Amino acid sequence: MFRYRCALILPTAAFLLLSLASCGGDDYRKQEMYYLVAANTSLPYWQQARAGLLRAAAEVGVSAEMVGPETYDTNAEKEEFLKLIHAEKKPAGILVSAADAHLMKDAIDQAIGMGINTITIDSDSPESKRLFFVGSANYDVGVESANYTVKKLNRAGTVIVYAISGQTNIEDRLRGYRDVFVNYPAVKIIETVDIKGQATIAFDRTKEMIAKDRTRMDAFVCLEAIACAEVAEVLSRNNIKDKVIIAMDAGDRTLDWIQRGLIQATVAQRPYTMAYVGARMLADLHRYPPAKMAAGSTLATVPEFVNIGSVLIDKSNVERFIKDQSEVPGGTGESQP
Repeated sequence: MFRYRCALILPTAAFLLLSLASCGGDDYRKQEMYYLVAANTSLPYWQQARAGLLRAAAEVGVSAEMVGPETYDTNAEKEEFLKLIHAEKKPAGILVSAADAHLMKDAIDQAIGMGINTITIDSDSPESKRLFFVGSANYDVGVESANYTVKKLNRAGTVIVYAISGQTNIEDRLRGYRDVFVNYPAVKIIETVDIKGQATIAFDRTKEMIAKDRTRMDAFVCLEAIACAEVAEVLSRNNIKDKVIIAMDAGDRTLDWIQRGLIQATVAQRPYTMAYVGARMLADLHRYPPAKMAAGSTLATVPEFVNIGSVLIDKSNVERFIKDQSEVPGGTGESQP
């Protein structure tokens, strides 16, 4: 059975969404352009986000587009963002996944200084002047995944972690893991692999570790979307079936390996929902700007964080999740009513 996290949306944010439902698309102008900027747009994860973005745009009668490099490239993401804010026609609003929080900070601050409403989704840049963050409660995701890992390991074992440095969402998940593992001294992280956004790094490093000593590790934990399918591939090719693999997000290959029993579980985020909710809130802020947003104040008219929830998927519910996902127009480019 699905386990969804409750949405932590401030009353003002809820009011924004309710007001949209009552307004109708005629209140919005088609020439308003909203952009989603990501660092690896070819991933199915971001294609689902694009579908949510396009649906929101269609419902409120504005235009929207996802931009960014097709392969993981934080510098290219920043350049794409800067290109947007310095274009002759300024965006009405921007959603950006800050793959490198520090790298994106100044660019986001520039956009805000130019009067372009900018929010982060998926991966935050908390030190920037972004209006708010729409995404998962990533520390809690780490805690949930860590508790599941401990259970699968029977409270003892060595763990390899796959991450990407510089992303606050991944750092928060790792912090959640560490805070849980400190209560289980027999569970230890023995290596953290920075895959730098490249699936081949996860594959090659796993292959090296297995070739050197397949008994060294008991579990493989992935804090991002692409590594664990590669880990499962390596283990499958070497006929290794006694390891625990805990993934992140719900790519097709990850779900396939859960069905086949080599990946025990994954925590799926909701990229479609992130982009959908973020775009609608930006459109409302652009059309009906408050006199003062006062972000961070007790009188703020925007939230600091909108939690869109997550779901733990294992063999008990993977079939239902796949069925639900088949109804999401990810990657089709079609805006659904």
